[in-house]
Amino acid sequence: MGMLELLFLSIGLAMDAVAVSMTNGMVYKDLKARHYIAMPLFFGIFQGVMPLLGFFAGSLFAEILDRYSGIVILVILGIIGGKMVYEGFTHKEGEDLKPRLTLTVLLLQSVATSIDAFAVGVAFTAMKVKIIPVVTVIALITAVLVTVAIIIGRKMGDVLGAKAEILGGIILIIIGIKAML
Repeated sequence: MGMLELLFLSIGLAMDAVAVSMTNGMVYKDLKARHYIAMPLFFGIFQGVMPLLGFFAGSLFAEILDRYSGIVILVILGIIGGKMVYEGFTHKEGEDLKPRLTLTVLLLQSVATSIDAFAVGVAFTAMKVKIIPVVTVIALITAVLVTVAIIIGRKMGDVLGAKAEILGGIILIIIGIKAML
């Protein structure tokens, strides 16, 4: 696998994490420095570890993962997104609504957005790639793109105001539905 192919693959794998991170930047107004560090770290690590697991598991779990991954992604992102939409619509004007990005939510988001990377890891087995450099590049590119996405999401959230939570929830649900297709 050439460097250009790896770059495009890494960007492609990172896109769900980028969309979720942008949503996080839009919705969560109380982000602290630890969040700005944790999001790229979590998403990057999971995007790197999942293909590594897929590489070593080979085709052992590929069929099961292929069959159920869309459902798992839809359930996780659907619940998080649905909760955001509900809270966005039930928020009363003048009420101070500050949704919090918890470690649990971030962990679930990281898992949901990286499941497809496991299947890519299975393909890496057949391609006989040098897995450590490949997953390192995937993780680093994901972390960089997630960092940029958080900043863009933050700016969009400032513009959208209270509607950002509804839009963010809808985005998460759409990503979950896309995973089912």
